[in-house]
Amino acid sequence: QVQLAESGGGSVQAGESLRLSCTLSGFTGGDNAWNQYYLAWFRQTPAKGREGVACIAADGTTKYADSAEGRFTISLDKAANTLYLQIKNLKPDDAGLFYCAAQRRSLYTSFWHCSRASSDFHNWGQGTQVTVSS
Repeated sequence: QVQLAESGGGSVQAGESLRLSCTLSGFTGGDNAWNQYYLAWFRQTPAKGREGVACIAADGTTKYADSAEGRFTISLDKAANTLYLQIKNLKPDDAGLFYCAAQRRSLYTSFWHCSRASSDFHNWGQGTQVTVSS
């Protein structure tokens, strides 16, 4: 069973940086396990609900929300079984409850496909809170 656990959230000042981590376990597929999944980070706020900020495909292709482009970096350390989200120059609007998510590719999903739509994911972590003070 796929399990995800986020960490690294906290309260920071605007302009600072933060790195969120998501520990991954239970991925099936042996040596090719990482080739079978795409992963993403989501941010949830009362105003906007749960929105996808970044995703990474099985081949390493990444996609970002417009608000995240240039300041957010999603990466996967396969050896450490950890997904990261590096956020630079934090702004108050970046605050929220951040979730990581994973989804196994179907037979019809390309190796280079990833999604930022929450409805595409069935495996979620519990979330880590990020607060940004101006």
